[in-house]
Amino acid sequence: MTSTLSERELSGILDFTVALARKAGALILEGSEAIRASGAMDEKKNSVDLVTEYDVRVEELVKRELSAQYPTFKFIGEESYAAGARINLTDEPTFCVDPIDGTTNFIHGFPAVCVSIGLISGRRPVLGVVYNPFLDQIYSAIKGGGAFLAQRGMPPARLPLAKPRPLPSLSQALIGIEWGSDRSADLINRKGESFKRLAGNPAEGVVGGRMAHSLRSLGSAALNYVMVAQGGLDLYWEIGCWPWDICAGSIIAQEAGCFVAGSHSSPLDNDVNQAVLEGRKYIVIRAIGDSETEKGIDAQKRLIKEFYETVDDFEPK
Repeated sequence: MTSTLSERELSGILDFTVALARKAGALILEGSEAIRASGAMDEKKNSVDLVTEYDVRVEELVKRELSAQYPTFKFIGEESYAAGARINLTDEPTFCVDPIDGTTNFIHGFPAVCVSIGLISGRRPVLGVVYNPFLDQIYSAIKGGGAFLAQRGMPPARLPLAKPRPLPSLSQALIGIEWGSDRSADLINRKGESFKRLAGNPAEGVVGGRMAHSLRSLGSAALNYVMVAQGGLDLYWEIGCWPWDICAGSIIAQEAGCFVAGSHSSPLDNDVNQAVLEGRKYIVIRAIGDSETEKGIDAQKRLIKEFYETVDDFEPK
């Protein structure tokens, strides 16, 4: 199979990947039950980034089945990367997988956990599947085919779930943010100041405050992306993620009319290319309806610019 995948080929891969995500989800639920029964957990990096043997087992399951079905495709996974495996991204089809996104939630029994399976071709995401087995919600998309949510046995619903509304300002936005695993003083201060300006009231002393409706932390980059795609979050921003955290979610978001970008200095062209994928700085804003004075895409770009004027930029470790 060539590096350029047809819509028919992508549709077949999607069917296989959705079925595989459900198998992985069953293993995640098994792991959750095992944790509740035993109380055992292994420390991965620090007290807020915990993972168990099931993280590795889920990735092994996904990698084994993908490799058997698509032996010429390359594979990038969180756990294999942590073990020292490195794949240089090329134009060839490459699966990009986070076996359990939301591992801290997984340990604590907080039901915002998913398996995230993305496919990159031509150095850009072209397929994404994100499955939360705790809520039985499976989000999926292929390039040019739209994005969908199937849940609890109901027919798939196209994303976003409601007609895109205008979004005049950040003051009307529900914004997804994360604290991340790096809790060093400098980074926590930068994030804390950024969050304060996003949420704070400028009329009551918060200099540069945007007074957003509120801030939310789901604890999973992939679920933040699909929640923006769904329309439940207006915007999500994070520094420090990795390609496997956002690969599947980014194509789902794009196919739902969202605008996806990288760092402060990245061009606003909605192109999730290699530089954005590997840049570790991400922002996504929901589909926005046209108003009488502004096109939706112009509002998306304007609000991303306003957002980046509000928050600090810093380099992830």
